[in-house]
Amino acid sequence: MDILINAQSEDPIYIQIKNQIIKAIIEGSLKNNEQLPSLRGLAKELKVSILTVNRAYTELENEGFIVGVQGSGFFVGDTQSLIVKEQYIREIENLFSQAVNLANISNLNLKDLKQLLEMIYKIEIND
Repeated sequence: MDILINAQSEDPIYIQIKNQIIKAIIEGSLKNNEQLPSLRGLAKELKVSILTVNRAYTELENEGFIVGVQGSGFFVGDTQSLIVKEQYIREIENLFSQAVNLANISNLNLKDLKQLLEMIYKIEIND
């Protein structure tokens, strides 16, 4: 796996590792159920602390990109569901952007917009 660390980057090293693994998963160069390098192996390859790699892997696991298997290591998770979720999130962001623009035109402040969203959410979820 090709991960490049940029010492000049404002992003911490674990974030750089995490983001590059996410990119590899989304682009398909890392496939479902493919095993990732061991913590020690990747730390040695990148010449970083094992704690740095562990933090990146932990965040990836918490976000559902990878799965840790006791005694076996880390594996790429179900990327199809992640890609679909990412597409929904982008669509929601676009809709929120439109809603904010309409709220601004209507002179609704953030508090009013939040209340409106909460009300709609409760109605839709309870139905």
